[in-house]
Amino acid sequence: MSTYNEIDAHDLSVMLTTQSLLLVDVRNDDEVARGVIQNAVHIPLAMLPVQYESLAKADNIVFYCHSGVRSAHAAAFAASKGCKHVYNLAGGVLAWARAGHPFVQISTPSR
Repeated sequence: MSTYNEIDAHDLSVMLTTQSLLLVDVRNDDEVARGVIQNAVHIPLAMLPVQYESLAKADNIVFYCHSGVRSAHAAAFAASKGCKHVYNLAGGVLAWARAGHPFVQISTPSR
């Protein structure tokens, strides 16, 4: 059975500067509007089954959400579909902020 690894905010900070990775924010639109981790792509958890094939090409995938629960589900899903090197940010954006790391605003397309 494929699994994923838990990482903390420090681990993610190091990974962002030392290796190629796909950072996926699985929070809802209203949460993402408050800010994201630099270079993250937004795929709401409910949309992951529809969009997961685009993730399969990534060497390393890190999922995050508000507290780490939804992103753990996303990581387990991606791992079950055969994605390699899948990670979950333990504690989510709460842990990221607590560690003093910044957020950026993303522009959303007009609907």
